[in-house]
Amino acid sequence: MPVEFLGIAATHDGSEVTPRSGASFDKDYTLRLARAHEEYGWDRVLFAYGSGSPDPSPAAAYIAARTERLQLLVAHRPNVSYPTFAAKTFATLDRISDGRLAVHFITGGNDHEQRREGDTLTKDERYARTHEYIRIVKKIWTSHEPFDHEGTHYSFRDFVSDTFPVQQPHPQVSFGGSSPAAYAAGGAEADIYCLWGEPLAQTAEQIASVKAAAAAAGRTDTPRIQVAFRPIIAPTEELAWEKAHHTLARIRARKEGGVPSRRHPLTNPQNAGSQRLLAVAAQGERHDRALWTPTAAETGGAGNSTALVGTPETVAQALLDYYDLGVTVLSARGYDLLDDAIDFGRHVIPLVREEVAKRDAAREAERTAERTAS
Repeated sequence: MPVEFLGIAATHDGSEVTPRSGASFDKDYTLRLARAHEEYGWDRVLFAYGSGSPDPSPAAAYIAARTERLQLLVAHRPNVSYPTFAAKTFATLDRISDGRLAVHFITGGNDHEQRREGDTLTKDERYARTHEYIRIVKKIWTSHEPFDHEGTHYSFRDFVSDTFPVQQPHPQVSFGGSSPAAYAAGGAEADIYCLWGEPLAQTAEQIASVKAAAAAAGRTDTPRIQVAFRPIIAPTEELAWEKAHHTLARIRARKEGGVPSRRHPLTNPQNAGSQRLLAVAAQGERHDRALWTPTAAETGGAGNSTALVGTPETVAQALLDYYDLGVTVLSARGYDLLDDAIDFGRHVIPLVREEVAKRDAAREAERTAERTAS
């Protein structure tokens, strides 16, 4: 199975360990980071969404016009625009990028953050709305005749777009969540289902839930699975663990420094994904080959926050453990964004790709032998 590497298209140099040095949208830094991902073997970068953050769609258009191969994943919350408008925006972006766009639909797991932009639905209602939204967007991307829609959350008449994506039938749709409502919506509609980095056993359980939801929705295929980590690598195991503990100290120092934040603190997160990360952290600091949880515990399980710690070889083997579970999209983001993207691309990605190629060749040889024998 092919493997894909997803990085982050940050619009400034700030992270959990360091404040940003300039504006929230630093054009030079955004382009430098994107080009580093393109140069060092990454497949795609994510333009994330936050209520007060730069709009990911024009940021993606800026990068699309200045890169050649790098694929773009634009995050979008259904509460911020009507699906007829969003479908045209994404089709236009796919045209600008010559077919390099994918869209990550965010349902929203935090009521406080959602209400900042006027969204007062409950979490399960939001998942139902996202499901309806994705179905509408897909239909707009593929329908050349006007159609009506009368749903729970959206209603319109006689709509047809004159702007269609390059990709056929449409750009890929990604989706994330760890609750039954999330599995149901994403299992039905997602091309890629996104999970945060949990131990192998728990990840396998979530993959099974996604597959079951896809089957319940009547699909004959299943979404590809993505898992996200924060890699911390160094030339030796000892140096990698020193770096890990230094990173944790930097996270704590930044929190204790009282740096103003626009994010609502996740001391008691509402979303199932963050709750799961905190539960894993409570079970112990180290899991499986290289998974390390204190970074998740220190940030309240906020998003992609569990680390993989070790030499490039160790981290590559840990990623391959997830590949063996059926994970084909590996999302990684360091704490020093630019330097870590270069190091990971230079030292880890080639190791994983080489081993995946070997495993795929071995599987093909086995299939050929079986066909010959029969």
